[in-house]
Amino acid sequence: MMGSWRDRFEAPARAASSTGKGSQWLRAAVARITTPLLPDDYLHLANPLWSARELRGRIVSVTPETADSATIVIRPGWGFSFDYHAGQYIGIGIEVDGRWTWRSYSLTSDPETSRGDRTIAITVKALPEGFLSSHLVNGLAPGTVVRLAAPAGEFVLPDPLPEKVLFATAGSGITPIMSMLRTMRRRGQRCDVVVVHSAPTQQDVLFAGELSELAREGLATVRLRLTRSQGKLDRQGLTELCPDWTERVTWACGPAGFLDMISAAYDDADRSQALHIERFALERGAHGAQGGVVTFGTRDKSIEVDGATTLLEAGEQAGVQMPYGCRMGICQTCVVMLDKGCVRDLRTGVEHVEGERIQTCVSAAAGDCTLDV
Repeated sequence: MMGSWRDRFEAPARAASSTGKGSQWLRAAVARITTPLLPDDYLHLANPLWSARELRGRIVSVTPETADSATIVIRPGWGFSFDYHAGQYIGIGIEVDGRWTWRSYSLTSDPETSRGDRTIAITVKALPEGFLSSHLVNGLAPGTVVRLAAPAGEFVLPDPLPEKVLFATAGSGITPIMSMLRTMRRRGQRCDVVVVHSAPTQQDVLFAGELSELAREGLATVRLRLTRSQGKLDRQGLTELCPDWTERVTWACGPAGFLDMISAAYDDADRSQALHIERFALERGAHGAQGGVVTFGTRDKSIEVDGATTLLEAGEQAGVQMPYGCRMGICQTCVVMLDKGCVRDLRTGVEHVEGERIQTCVSAAAGDCTLDV
C-alpha cells in the first residue's frame, strides 16, 4: 500500500532528472497540488528556471577558447545537484527551430567552484558535422534557457591521488581533464602528473594559456604533440613524450583512433588495469551507412532515417519520447527491446537482431526495424 501511494504521489515529477530525494519529493508535492494543470504553468511565471518536470539552466556567458571552440557557463535552476565529481559530464538540451536537441559534454568547471558561485561550465568544440556543437559555439546567446541532465559518469578524479599520473588526451578530450586539474589546483594536491595532449596546431590547443600556468606552478608537466607538423601520436611518440608511461595510472580521452592506440599499448604492456578511458563521441558512418524505416511498435509511428542517425534521435524526430541518460552508451538508461529487424552499434559495428535488448542512443537502423516502445 505504501509503495503504491508513493508511486502515485511522485508520478507527476518522475520525468525530472534529479539526484536529491528531497528535491524529488518537493517537485512531486508541487505537481500534486497544481493538478490538473502542469506545475510548470505556475512555476514558469515566477522563474523560467523553476520546473517540476525537468532540470533547467540559463546561459551566463559564451567565451571563445579557439577559433572553433568556446566555454559555456550555465547557471542551473531548481533541483540541480552541484555534488558532482571532476571528470563527469552533463546532458544539455537546446531548442532550435522548435525542436529540442540533446548532447552530453564534459564539465570543465571544478566542483568546489561550482558550489560556491552556483554555476557550471562546459567547453565545446564545433564539429563540421555537429549541428548542436556548432550552434552552442556560434549561435548561443547569454540568457538562453536550456534543459539539463544531472551530472554522471565514472571517468573521475580519485581521492587520494596515485603517486604517478598520466593524462593522455587529443582534441576536445582535454575537457574532463581540465576539471580534474582545476580541482587538484584548488585543493592544493600535488603528485607526479604528466599531461600529453595532441592537437593539429598550437592555435588549436584548448586551454593553452592555463596549461602553461599549471606547468609553471609545478602542478603538471605538459607535453604537446602538434599533429599537423609532427604527425599523429603513436606508441613510439607516447614513449618519447612520457618514457615511464607504463608506471603511471592513466586517464585518456579523445577520438576513437587515439583511444584505440592507447588501449592497445596498455594491453600489450599488461597494464590495462591502470588505464581509464572516456569515449566522448560516436564515429558515425565508420561502420557503414544503411539506415531504414524505424517503427515504434506501441506508438504506431514510423520514420525513415539514414545509418548515422541513432534510434533515440529517430524517436525524437518522430515525436516518440524514449528513456535516455548519458546519450553516450554508458549509463544503460536507454535500453529497449528490438522486436524486429536489425540495428548496428555505431561504436563497434556489431549488429543486433530481434529479441535482443539494445541501446538506442548508440544504435542505428541496419535496415527496417521495430522497437518495443
